[in-house]
Amino acid sequence: MRNSQWEQFGATTVVFAGGGTGGHLYPALAVAEEIRHRRPEARIVFCGSDRRIDEIILSTSGCEAVTQHLPRLSKAPWRWPAILKGYRQALSSSRSLLASLRPSVVIGSGGAASLPVMLQARRVGIPTVLFNPDALPGRANRFLARRADRVLVQWEESVAHFPRRDRVHVTGCPVRPAFLSGDRDGSGAKFGLDPSKKTLLITGASLGARTVNRAVVACLDLVRGFPDWQVLHLTGDADYQEVLKAYASTATSGVVLAYTHDMADALRAADLVVSRAGASTLAELTAMGRPSILLPYPFHRDMHQLANACVLADGGAAVVLKDRIEAARNAPVLKEALGSLLGDEARRRKMADAARRQGRRDAAAVVVDHVFELARQVEVNEPECVKAQCASTR
Repeated sequence: MRNSQWEQFGATTVVFAGGGTGGHLYPALAVAEEIRHRRPEARIVFCGSDRRIDEIILSTSGCEAVTQHLPRLSKAPWRWPAILKGYRQALSSSRSLLASLRPSVVIGSGGAASLPVMLQARRVGIPTVLFNPDALPGRANRFLARRADRVLVQWEESVAHFPRRDRVHVTGCPVRPAFLSGDRDGSGAKFGLDPSKKTLLITGASLGARTVNRAVVACLDLVRGFPDWQVLHLTGDADYQEVLKAYASTATSGVVLAYTHDMADALRAADLVVSRAGASTLAELTAMGRPSILLPYPFHRDMHQLANACVLADGGAAVVLKDRIEAARNAPVLKEALGSLLGDEARRRKMADAARRQGRRDAAAVVVDHVFELARQVEVNEPECVKAQCASTR
């Protein structure tokens, strides 16, 4: 059914709205790749943020990218007029963009950067899909969920947090094809890792995580006590030099990188992962079946990463530690968790099996099924309001 749904239609355009973090972009890219696999002629356009991470991630995607210059949200009342003005301008730009592209469907990948395009799409009758990968939806997604045609979520635990449950579907979180194929052998060679040693992967996701970086640096003496282990540490740009010097000064066996486009190979080479608990990161961990120690982001008001991490921990796939922010407070509990797992292969294997059971390797295909169904509706009978809106901009 999946390959035949659009056989009677011509080329189509799909717009993705959202960005600002890898967690918003990577699942969307997985969906984009699945769309191009089924419909190579489809036009795919990302409307992202003006953060540099969008440029870095999308630069290798082969997709068109449109930058939205959105104001940063603030609780300070004196900033609200400028914020409101900025969003009004973004809404106007989104209206013109949609009139030009006439997409079959708009997919919101989450966060504030999704708002202008998703709202304008709803206004002119273009079908909208909102993807919410976190266990707890944020404010922007709760707002958009009341207006989207469909809401797709990673975990069953999320459904209860949406008011219109009849529109919510559990699909899993899409991961890119690279996370679904390939052999472990040779993956570490790309990073200069020793194939005879086991690998501890440290990652703070696409932007890095300072508290995780410093907690791990404070534990390097423990890691050196396991000579059959080495470290691949992804720091983010801000902490790269600091962490690199720490490894050099302590003579710890490892490779330190600010960022890698080859995250699938990094995970494939890993025997244990220390990480934040972003939703897309957890989807990748479960798709590849990797045991993990998770330190959820501690600065967000609703602690949504903690809710994400608990899903894996409840299934036996991860150990969750509270990020106490200060390295001196994080190090003792991280050392205990690392010491327990680095020396216990049977436990790591059990956690890996649990992670694999939680993975939804077909998530991208399931999401695209929903996208195709909505796009089919507009291909068959394009809404009159879309035609009128497009005509008004000519």
